[in-house]
Amino acid sequence: MTSPTAGPSAEAARSGPVAGTAGPSADAARPRLVEETIGQREDRYRGMLGLQPLGYRLAARTRLWGWLGPLAMAAVAAVLRLVGLNHPHSLVFDETYYVKDAFTLDRFGFATQWDPEDEDVGVNPNFVAGDYHEMTDKASYVVHGDVGKWLIALGMRLFGADNGLGWRFSAAVAGVLCVLLLGRIAFHLFRSAVLATTASGYLALDGVSVVNSRTALLDVFLTLFVLVGFWALLRDRDQTRARLAARLGRAPDPWSDPWGPPTGMRWWLLVAGVALGVAAGVKWSGFYAAAAFGITAFLWDLQARRAVGVRLPVGAAVMRGGIPAFLALVPATLVTYTATWFSWFTHPGAYMRGWAAGQRDSGVVVPREWLPDTLNSWVQYHLQMLEFHRTLESEHSYMAHPAGWLLQIRPTSYFWEDLTEKGVVVSCGSDRCVQAITSVGNPFVWWFAFLALALVIAMAWRRKDWRAWAILAGYAGTYLPWFLFANRTVFTFYTVVIAPFVVLALVYGLGLLAHLLPLHDPTDPSGRAGPRWLQLRPLRQLRRRRRTPSVERLRQPRRTLSVERSRRIGRVTYRVVSALVVLAAAFWWPLWFGVTVPYWFWQLHMWFPSWV
Repeated sequence: MTSPTAGPSAEAARSGPVAGTAGPSADAARPRLVEETIGQREDRYRGMLGLQPLGYRLAARTRLWGWLGPLAMAAVAAVLRLVGLNHPHSLVFDETYYVKDAFTLDRFGFATQWDPEDEDVGVNPNFVAGDYHEMTDKASYVVHGDVGKWLIALGMRLFGADNGLGWRFSAAVAGVLCVLLLGRIAFHLFRSAVLATTASGYLALDGVSVVNSRTALLDVFLTLFVLVGFWALLRDRDQTRARLAARLGRAPDPWSDPWGPPTGMRWWLLVAGVALGVAAGVKWSGFYAAAAFGITAFLWDLQARRAVGVRLPVGAAVMRGGIPAFLALVPATLVTYTATWFSWFTHPGAYMRGWAAGQRDSGVVVPREWLPDTLNSWVQYHLQMLEFHRTLESEHSYMAHPAGWLLQIRPTSYFWEDLTEKGVVVSCGSDRCVQAITSVGNPFVWWFAFLALALVIAMAWRRKDWRAWAILAGYAGTYLPWFLFANRTVFTFYTVVIAPFVVLALVYGLGLLAHLLPLHDPTDPSGRAGPRWLQLRPLRQLRRRRRTPSVERLRQPRRTLSVERSRRIGRVTYRVVSALVVLAAAFWWPLWFGVTVPYWFWQLHMWFPSWV
């Protein structure tokens, strides 16, 4: 406890500026004429850090629906992703690589080559029929880690390798888990069961997520582990700030150290590092997310120490925040990534496994000869993979520049079959019947989210809303790095990893418009006040100078009505957007599932020439 005093306390004099203000806080400037308990001091610091007071909990009903809503949407996602997985009964798009690699990885411990007897027919028809005689034991050169292929192999272990349910099951489960996890992330960010359910529902009904969850590719696994890492990042923010407030509240003289107190081991960042290491073991894109989330953790720590008024916030953020965060996140990511190559390390027949020893036996000077041969071979393999990714510039009819990804300008066609031209007799109500699977996102999710992104940026920059910054960190880790490789052969279906953050941006914007977002203001326990940006306070202050007090009083009811009107408009907008998302999903599902449809029906869905 602190002793009562007639003037400003030493602690008050040192408490410094609060985040978002230019000078000392009003709380710090006022004399403390009453004795403050440790809990009260801790609550004061929690308020400076944007946390709720000690003992605060959301209503039980809200917490219950924070689970039930996303679970219900996950059930919808399960239906959309698991039903009819065996169609089409063929390897579509890049399944021809990943499914066969997963099959041989499960049998030999490394991917092997396939040697088709008839180059015109190829190996795929035999593989789908359960005939594997073209399989060899010669190692194949692959350019992605094994994690995603191990998960595909798990599905084939459960349901067989001669059907789509087997090789697509794990991807479908990963897609369902992404829907549930995004709902929980949205609940953590927005403290609203309605918005959490909306986020899960939008992702459940998004075409990019649906198609990639129904196809045995790697990107949906990458999405799942990136989301786990993002969830852990959010938990680390809360835990670190709670520790900082607790230690400041309990310290006899909290400002004796110009850096403020340490916050201890960053366990949640360790969890994030493990998750992102696994993500990188699926595709190297996981490393981009790890870098973006690590920078975000550092900036949040810097802002927290500035908020409570430490004298040297930058040094504190580096020494007390940045270094512990680095030691928790980076080694965990690298060690976990290396561990995902366990099968390569333990199987001498794997691709380039004996490269260093072979170079030495042939009399060639071995680079990095100070490394053990196995590790040296692994490094060389990675250099070869890096060169492949850096120079991949082959033309493809569905390659798409990242600048158009957020608007789904050039979606990827996974499967197309003109049944009439093939002579297949089917009934579709037309004289020409086709089947198509197009990985196009739900247009009203992606297009409205593109508009909402401007609001997210504005709220992050002008209002310093940490939730907006969290969403932008997701974009930074999953989208912006692709502009470094814009000249490469890249595709819009990579946006399945971006889709959760696109949904969060849209839900955030709708939540603000509909006045559904809590303010995270400890002085407002209800958490249901309207968003501050709608009050237009600077504009009103300018007008006050030109009005008499009586005129100002007369206009007060109009301002109140304006806020009520904006709430009604926002909630109508929220309902309209949600209805459009549902209608678009109903309209598009035949082209996400590969349903037999008339050719004119397929044309009806090609809204732009670039979608063909």
